[in-house]
Amino acid sequence: MARKEPSSNAKPELNLEQFLPYRLNSLADRASQALAREYAERHQLNVAQWRVLAWLSYLDELTAKQICQATRMDKARISRAVQSLEDRGLIRRTPSSRDQRVHDLCLTEAGKVLLATLIPEARQWESDLVATLSVGEYRDLLNLMDKLERQLDRLEQADGPRPQDRSDDRIEMSESDNPEE
Repeated sequence: MARKEPSSNAKPELNLEQFLPYRLNSLADRASQALAREYAERHQLNVAQWRVLAWLSYLDELTAKQICQATRMDKARISRAVQSLEDRGLIRRTPSSRDQRVHDLCLTEAGKVLLATLIPEARQWESDLVATLSVGEYRDLLNLMDKLERQLDRLEQADGPRPQDRSDDRIEMSESDNPEE
């Protein structure tokens, strides 16, 4: 029996439920939004504000530009988050000793107190989410994500630098220290 050749009029199909970029984005968005509801209700924080606080908790002092790069969020959204957090007394903005055109951001005592409550809540939420996985599955998931991130880095480098993603401005992190949403 002869093999049937695909028709040149056949419409290309893409099952999004089997397309990894879609599935990863969908899962990340659902997890982020579910966690966002928690800290919005309890602490009156939005996603951008939480990410600014989490990064400052992790690295102590950053500029808004560094936070934009680390979170992959746009400048305007981070700028609004920084202003709101500063207005609430959770972060402090001071002129950088390295470059007076830039401001360094750091947590205030009130910000540290808030995070002393918020971070354990976020970790508990994460723990509840991954409770369905065995220890080995969780480890494998993180290892597979690391592997895909390294491959994506290689693919992006092969395409050349993007204006908003200059490698010389990136914040380097160890694989196990990324702040969760």
